[in-house]
Amino acid sequence: MIPVLEEIRVPRQTGGRPRTRPDHVGGDKAYSSRRNRRHLRRRQIKHTIPEPRDQRANRRRRGSQGGRPTGFDKTIYRRRNEVERTINRLKNFRAVATRFDKRAYVFHGTVTVAAIRLWLRPE
Repeated sequence: MIPVLEEIRVPRQTGGRPRTRPDHVGGDKAYSSRRNRRHLRRRQIKHTIPEPRDQRANRRRRGSQGGRPTGFDKTIYRRRNEVERTINRLKNFRAVATRFDKRAYVFHGTVTVAAIRLWLRPE
């Protein structure tokens, strides 16, 4: 099961109870277990998680008992990869990677400065 989902709390701009269910979850092949997919389906959360080659082969081998292939949207998965690569580029900044700052608002400022430096960096 994906334990991080239980900790999500997104405050609403208009007030009220915070949101606890994301619109969409993207993950890599490590999160492709039946248990994770079942948990996401029960909470009615759309997901984009690729199916590993061995799981795909086992499902096909079982024939009609193996179930339907999982839905997978390549364009959404590409966006997930872009975000992951951007986070890795941010971690090249030592203060972001080691999180020297004690307070969240100071760390947020550090990440913002690192993002601006990446944005302004000539390529």
